[in-house]
Amino acid sequence: MGRGARPCVTFEVTNREKEPFTYTVTFEFPSSSGVGTEMAEQTVPSVGPGRTARGTFTPGRSESGARGTRTSGAQGGPPVRVAKVRSVPTAEEPSQGGACPPSGVHVYVDKGSAAMGLRAQGIRLSNCGTQPYRLNGYPEVRLLDAGHRSVDSVNILRGGSAISTGTGADGSPQPLVLKPGEQAYAILVWRNTVTNGEPVNAPYARVRAQPGAPAVMVTPEFDLGTTGQLGVGPWKKDEDTRAPATDGTAGTPASGRPDAGPGQE
Repeated sequence: MGRGARPCVTFEVTNREKEPFTYTVTFEFPSSSGVGTEMAEQTVPSVGPGRTARGTFTPGRSESGARGTRTSGAQGGPPVRVAKVRSVPTAEEPSQGGACPPSGVHVYVDKGSAAMGLRAQGIRLSNCGTQPYRLNGYPEVRLLDAGHRSVDSVNILRGGSAISTGTGADGSPQPLVLKPGEQAYAILVWRNTVTNGEPVNAPYARVRAQPGAPAVMVTPEFDLGTTGQLGVGPWKKDEDTRAPATDGTAGTPASGRPDAGPGQE
């Protein structure tokens, strides 16, 4: 390894659950400038129950493949540590593009926003099928802790006006019909204020677009402080998306579908 070269890190992740899980590992390492640190994520797709996935990761270079929770840098190289590990059941993995799920929609979260302790996170739904998709109401949201256990100490509110106005999580639900290629969004809003009690951190949310819809597990990293409240806004149509012509079969992405845009912040 030449002087100044980054170390090659070996890692592994073992699935101790009873179904396939997809893992996302965040690594932290010194920046190339020598000032501060950099973060990088890698994902291990669909690790079977009882299986271990192994691979390598070079800080500062984008790679695909397995990622894991045990790391060891090259001798004399700068330290690399695992900042966090997140996992979701592969059957509930969110998707933004690629093959259209059997449900006919992609469900995922955008990058979110934070200011002065107020958090806003968009959930987005894109009709990737060939049939209209109807919505009317609020997404169903259930918070989960780092061990995928339900967090019952937080009240899920319909609408965000009790937390803050002007976040996009207000208004009444309206019937929506999304043509293939069109999108809708709903805003989650909360505060991370800490007063008395133990702060609540819930990395995950299990989301259903509507009652009876397949569950999708997303990872907004909720830092709810001691507020005990999460506001869930109604579904709203993203008027910036257009419906392209379709010529595929149900459950197949429409040809020419526009890329997913950023959510409202």
